[in-house]
Amino acid sequence: MMNNPHPIGDYIVPGKRAHLVGIGGVSMCPLAEVLLGMGLQIQGSDMNDSETVRHLRSLGIPVAVGHNAENLGDCDFVIRTAAVHDSNPEIAGAVARGIPVYERAQAWGAIMRSYPNALCVSGTHGKTTTTSMCTHIFMAAQADPTVMIGGTLPLLHSGYRVGKGDTIILESCEYCNSFLNFFPTEAIILNVEADHLDFFKDLEDIEHSFRKFAELVPPSGHVIANADDQGAADALRDLGRPVFTFGLDHPADCTAANIGQQDACPEFDVMIHGQKYAHAALRVHGRHNILNALAAASAAYLLGIPGEAVERGLETFTGANRRFEKKGSYHGADVYDDYAHHPDELHALLESVKGMGYRRVIAAFQPHTYSRTEKLFDRFVEELKTPDIAILAEIYAARESNTSGISSADLCREIPGSIYCSTLEKVTDRLAELAQPGDLILTVGAGDIYRAGEKLLERA
Repeated sequence: MMNNPHPIGDYIVPGKRAHLVGIGGVSMCPLAEVLLGMGLQIQGSDMNDSETVRHLRSLGIPVAVGHNAENLGDCDFVIRTAAVHDSNPEIAGAVARGIPVYERAQAWGAIMRSYPNALCVSGTHGKTTTTSMCTHIFMAAQADPTVMIGGTLPLLHSGYRVGKGDTIILESCEYCNSFLNFFPTEAIILNVEADHLDFFKDLEDIEHSFRKFAELVPPSGHVIANADDQGAADALRDLGRPVFTFGLDHPADCTAANIGQQDACPEFDVMIHGQKYAHAALRVHGRHNILNALAAASAAYLLGIPGEAVERGLETFTGANRRFEKKGSYHGADVYDDYAHHPDELHALLESVKGMGYRRVIAAFQPHTYSRTEKLFDRFVEELKTPDIAILAEIYAARESNTSGISSADLCREIPGSIYCSTLEKVTDRLAELAQPGDLILTVGAGDIYRAGEKLLERA
């Protein structure tokens, strides 16, 4: 936030020219389209030419490849992604010229104020899946929502859509307190756990952030929270307003009854205040996805969506990309990929595959960031003892430098029978050596571990 004495809403008006730095990004491209639809003049830049950039150009949006201060032209304000630093030549150029610079989250926050319904899905994990479930439900109800998801949803063939309805659905991330820039009318809190400890001081600090997020909801809106999650309960204790709850183990406004299985996936009745609201036949596995579905159904109920649309929406949801996504088979072993990068996510994933009938589970895990690996080390060790064979790829650095010298080899020494691989090529080689008919091979992590599975399938 630089050079911006005025709120960004003063600039998001028809006729103003916005320059988006990193316009080809997963949440910047839809932002460009939404702003264009609101009557602004849009331009931008990205480091690479891409299909997304070409799509934006087809809409009449000029996009420069590469970052240069000259790209700013006569723009009125600049919006940047979190990955763009102050040293970027376009940011530095804007500061030198007195052009205000805003963060992407601020722009989305200002935009959602124009929607009667702003459904924001938050939580340490499960955000992408639950936001995707909400999207399926609201699409089934023909509500024509605007959507922003942190992953690709097959229904949309992308991670977003620009609709003309009165509802906007956004995945809302707590990292760097990004979601505190939002203006939710409906706020889902799935869970509150210790994560992003390179930014937050501790769990109490994280709970404080989620509480502030809940306090953004106006009295006419709803806070929707997981009754089974202690972190969410602690964050919302004595909130001073009613909280609509969902859960399985504790009393809740929305819960599941008559839980069974169909093709190894959960099937159940969605009960609201003791009355059947919908019947859910999921096509994704695991108890955690029952909770995700209950969260999505709660939001739909509170926004007046009929139960029939909940049924149709959940029945057609087969998962977002990189969320237990089947990639293919290698020598009789099924190969799946999953984004899990927190111990709780690993636990939910590995528990959900236990009942699927595989002979062995081989998990190739790539830790994400040095700080997360170090601070949650013991919990990662505990969860990675679950698969029959654990392969540890080297830590994916993301935004960090390795100041502590930690390595996946340190995890490997604590996990009996595990295998350390210093490169993804070595991961692929070991998977090829180990794979047998009836095995489940999982590539797991938020980095680029999926490439090891893709390379394996190329050898098939």
